Amino acid sequence: MPGSEPFRLLIFVVAYNAQKTLRAVLDRMPEAFLTRYATEILLIDDASPDRTFEAGLSWAEDWDTCPVTVLRNPKRQSYGGNLKLGLEYGIKSRFDAVMLLHADGKYAPEFLPQMVEPLVARRAEVVIGSRFKISGDASRTGMRMHKRLGNRLMTALQNRLLGTSFSDCHSGYRGYSLGMIEKLPFRSNTDELHFDTELLIQLVRSGARFEEVSIPSYDGDELAYHRGTLYAKDAILTTLAFLVHSLGIGYHRKYDIEGGPAEYSVKLGYASSHSFAIEAVPSGSRVLDVGCGRGFVSRELLARGCYVVGIDRREPEPGSVSEYLPWKLEQSQIPARLAGYDVVLLLDIIEHLPRPEDLLAALRRSAESAGPIVILTTPNIAFLPMRVMLLLGRFNYGKEGILDLTHTRLFTFASIQSLLQQQGYEVLEVRGVPAPYPKALGDGWFSRSLLALNEFGIRLSKTLFSYQIYLRIRPQPTVDHLLRDTIRHSLERRKTWGEES
Repeated sequence: MPGSEPFRLLIFVVAYNAQKTLRAVLDRMPEAFLTRYATEILLIDDASPDRTFEAGLSWAEDWDTCPVTVLRNPKRQSYGGNLKLGLEYGIKSRFDAVMLLHADGKYAPEFLPQMVEPLVARRAEVVIGSRFKISGDASRTGMRMHKRLGNRLMTALQNRLLGTSFSDCHSGYRGYSLGMIEKLPFRSNTDELHFDTELLIQLVRSGARFEEVSIPSYDGDELAYHRGTLYAKDAILTTLAFLVHSLGIGYHRKYDIEGGPAEYSVKLGYASSHSFAIEAVPSGSRVLDVGCGRGFVSRELLARGCYVVGIDRREPEPGSVSEYLPWKLEQSQIPARLAGYDVVLLLDIIEHLPRPEDLLAALRRSAESAGPIVILTTPNIAFLPMRVMLLLGRFNYGKEGILDLTHTRLFTFASIQSLLQQQGYEVLEVRGVPAPYPKALGDGWFSRSLLALNEFGIRLSKTLFSYQIYLRIRPQPTVDHLLRDTIRHSLERRKTWGEES
């Protein structure tokens, strides 16, 4: 647009031991393309033992198309550490986007215009140069068979785990909107080769828009076999770490994109604590939803003709409850009596309480002799992955899941039933709940397969394979209730006796 600010583009040249290749690679950049934007070239030499830094300075003296900054790390930062410096430079200098260019010639500089165009057009926040976007590209340019096969297999596996459809997850030819990068905790990422994998996962989790551009694959010196194997292992392990984080089994700061407290969401359309609870509530029931949150479950019950009273610290979303009552977790006494309700929901509440006994006792006291059905769910601390983590010396609290940072009491099937029986509740039904794979991984055949496998495991051993515990319980009459009933019953019998006599 006339009068608008020019697009500020940073070409970040990643360099290590590139003295012999650096000038040839940089000379291949299309000069006409570089002058189209407010472009700067940043070269950071990662403490190379050769004269890469001096080669960069020499080239910069001969170059007058756009500004060039040449830096050298005093101590080697490795691939990921070097990328962090380049991204930080771009953010602090207020560039719109950064393009990564490898100084060893691994990726063709001639394709910079095609790579940058989606970022300039605002169609994407991330551009990946794909060596496999068009079938046969890799073989035509001579990529070795074992490398092509390894890349394809790893990309396929990571697509399944991430719910994505990339053709090339492991290309280092990438462009990023720095406005998007600035929002991510990329500074917590590894300094090693799989930095790109961690950044890709962060971008996927943040909802960034991607575009792949077909590029020729590199035909030349490759990673040594042991480095390639190590990279493959690290890339898969960090993807699995993301899966563990997404399921709430472990916590990784780098994948906590949103920051702040967890934003809980509904789990419907598959076997989950929410689905089980909704199915157990008869249509037309009067329901008390304790800790209703934003009202996801209560909204579903309204659609079933129920009258739902929601109580929580904050008012739920409009139209999600019939009536709202304010209540804080610290208050053991809830602002409603159970008399007149058919069902009470305690979904993922008691693990947040330092003394759930007080709430259970208060609920029991507020019920009549024939109390309502109470549906209670809570995480299962004896879930197999938690046992394995403890065996390995890891007990990681995190943002969501079993070891949520806000959980103060944790239970097994045995301990929760013991607590309920001690508090005077009759346990009517106990079920195991599988992990919410569709929520964590996206609803597809892969997450559904994991869900089915988890459900099969629960049939073998609910104590080992249940992610959550589901209970349907009923408060038994208190001594006070029984005494009142006894007095009432005696008065009625006395009245009958008097009439008979």
